[in-house]
Amino acid sequence: MIEARGLTKVYGDKTAVAGVDFTVQPGRVTGFLGPNGAGKSTTMRMIMGLDRPTSGTVTVDGVPYARHAAPLRDVGALLDAKAVHTSRSAYNHLLAMAATHGIPKQRVLDVIEMTGLGEVARKKVGGFSLGMGQRLGIAAALLGDPRTVILDEPVNGLDPEGVVWVRNLVKYLASEGRTVFLSSHLMSEMAVTADHLIVIGRGRIIADAPIQDIITGKDRGRVRVRTDQAAELTRLLTADGATVDGQENELLEVTGLEPRRIARTALEHGVMIYELTPLRASLEEAYMELTKDEVEYHSLITTGDTAPAQAGGN
Repeated sequence: MIEARGLTKVYGDKTAVAGVDFTVQPGRVTGFLGPNGAGKSTTMRMIMGLDRPTSGTVTVDGVPYARHAAPLRDVGALLDAKAVHTSRSAYNHLLAMAATHGIPKQRVLDVIEMTGLGEVARKKVGGFSLGMGQRLGIAAALLGDPRTVILDEPVNGLDPEGVVWVRNLVKYLASEGRTVFLSSHLMSEMAVTADHLIVIGRGRIIADAPIQDIITGKDRGRVRVRTDQAAELTRLLTADGATVDGQENELLEVTGLEPRRIARTALEHGVMIYELTPLRASLEEAYMELTKDEVEYHSLITTGDTAPAQAGGN
């Protein structure tokens, strides 16, 4: 279990994390989302003892990371897959890590096989592709068979097979009762991987709930309606309290009325409907709605010959 209480980090005049409270429970995959500059990486670094909180606390199984006697056996993390000596082979990199904790050589071989690195294990890491580097980082995180696993953007650079492998891996780890904390910018992947979400914006927690609650909480009950009497149906539904947006000549998006009510109103007034489809919000839509006022770095898109202007950050 990961617990943060009043966790705060200030760099000069900038507050990166502002007194956050959250708990990452074992036995489920908890996703960690937020725009660039929101405080995700800083929070993960504080969990791992790489940054010291300005105030507040964060513990793993009740103990700060730095006080774990055998941290590789308690907490496995992938925060930066590039943090490897490029002249060392994957096998020797893992073997050196194992030696610090008395982890047997067989475990090194096991995680190499588990992560699909068998064919390149004796090659220098400097020649690895981005995806192979990610697999090595995951192998390092799993080396001590830890109770808590923290992965920052683990599918970055992986091919579709690798993405599915990571998805199944983290679900399996959670099913064993481990604590799994996962960040990703891929909403489609998070939607099918995470059980619970913590969303951070401008250093503050803006959502902490089961993923389905976050999605349905932002679903305003939209219905797509197709009819060749769009103007008449718009008038009728608006009078009934709905909000109606015209998408095309014959296509409407209705908010605020159940599909059954829309159908009944149309029938009573002789309006023919060719389509009546309830629309469900996606995780991406829910996330964009949650964070629309929390984005610190915006891209400015222009038209014509002027190139897009952009401000960005991590």
